[in-house]
Amino acid sequence: MTGPTELSDTRPVVTRFAPSPTGYLHIGGARTALFNWLFARGRGGKFLLRIEDTDRERSTPEATAAILQGLTWLGLDWDGEAISQFERAPRHAEVAHEMLARGRAYKCFSTAAEIEAFREAEKAAGRYPVFQSPWRDADPSTHPDAPYVIRMKAPREGETLIEDAVQGTVRVKNATLDDMIVLRSDGTPVYMLAVVVDDHDMGVTHVIRGDDHLNNAARQQMVYNAMDWEVPVWAHIPLIHGPDGKKLSKRHGAVGLHEYAALGYPAVAMRNYLSRLGWAHGDNEFFSDAQALEWFGLGGIGKAPARLDFKKLENLSGQHIAAMENETLLREIEAFLIAADRPALTAAQKPLLLAGMNSLKERAKTFPELLDKAAYILSDRPLSPEPKALASLDTVSRGILNQLTPLLEGVTWEREALEALVAETAAEHGLGMGKIAAPLRAALAGRSVTPSVFDMMLVLGRQETIARLTEAAGWPGEA
Repeated sequence: MTGPTELSDTRPVVTRFAPSPTGYLHIGGARTALFNWLFARGRGGKFLLRIEDTDRERSTPEATAAILQGLTWLGLDWDGEAISQFERAPRHAEVAHEMLARGRAYKCFSTAAEIEAFREAEKAAGRYPVFQSPWRDADPSTHPDAPYVIRMKAPREGETLIEDAVQGTVRVKNATLDDMIVLRSDGTPVYMLAVVVDDHDMGVTHVIRGDDHLNNAARQQMVYNAMDWEVPVWAHIPLIHGPDGKKLSKRHGAVGLHEYAALGYPAVAMRNYLSRLGWAHGDNEFFSDAQALEWFGLGGIGKAPARLDFKKLENLSGQHIAAMENETLLREIEAFLIAADRPALTAAQKPLLLAGMNSLKERAKTFPELLDKAAYILSDRPLSPEPKALASLDTVSRGILNQLTPLLEGVTWEREALEALVAETAAEHGLGMGKIAAPLRAALAGRSVTPSVFDMMLVLGRQETIARLTEAAGWPGEA
């Protein structure tokens, strides 16, 4: 007998992500997609995408596009084209009729009023109000010429066991399960049938989804059994809650994946963070995609809901920014500027940003923070100094900068030489290096908080540095 995460044959792993296109890609849906992607890709399998667009009133092309864009930003590639569930309705109806032909389903002519009356009578009698159709075992010769639905014959005694790779064995009393409708009277299939048919036809071996679908598994498993299809491995993962332990909602902050992209978190950091929401590999917090693909397994998923922790996300984001290759980081920043509808980098700014990247990416948790540190690169003269920066340019510091500026013409433009020159100039006035750093920051960036003044000087170059110091000498007096 196979275990809950095993298959009875040697088929390659096939997982799927099946969102409904009724809005943006929720962070919970993104985490589900990531788990499916990691599980399949880590085993050389396939990761498929199905758009469950049967709700024609709520499904929109814009929402579908947003889902595809979100997955692409997150770096999750899928095999083949995205499948439309709505377009497969004829196949779903075909299976319903096949179940009928096999005797695993039947035509039910009961009206809505009759069904409601039956349930009220069951409630009054103190019994569980599961509708039992009088047409289940009726002779076809007694069928009226009237609209009907096709219902699946559910077992009425015993239990249905769901062997779940995350939740363990889940037992459902068959007495609580009704004969589920699989085809409506207008000939359209129900969602519960469509999901199973699609998963079977797509060759899905592992159904990894939120545990809010766990209640559906018993009925869906009956469809597999009715068609003599192999049941996939079930893996129902806990939902994501807010920091307060309550169901995640907008009051907790960003809930759409696009919001995190707009906030400037790198996709690699989001992959790292989302993979840790409900899954663990020892005590590892920061890891690469390669490590996640190697380590990820269903056995590491816990049963308790995961809690969103923005501080942990920021910490991981900062670590990934610091570890990223500078050229890669520059490309990601350019993509972020486009997505955030912010001005693109100029041809002159790109090499300067790249030259200063090592100091800029230190302790920057998001792209906006990094770009804020790069304000000295992205700002053109004349600078507009902040009041606090301007206040550091008192009479003494202006005199020191005036003395220093011409000396910069002949110094070797290397860090050690620059540090020595500035230290010597400060010492002549009986000051330490720290006392002269503030006016230098103000002159070079117009700010009081910046990267190292020597990092800025090396990136800006001799002529731009001298030009900024000269300009600062002419700024208004002490604020």
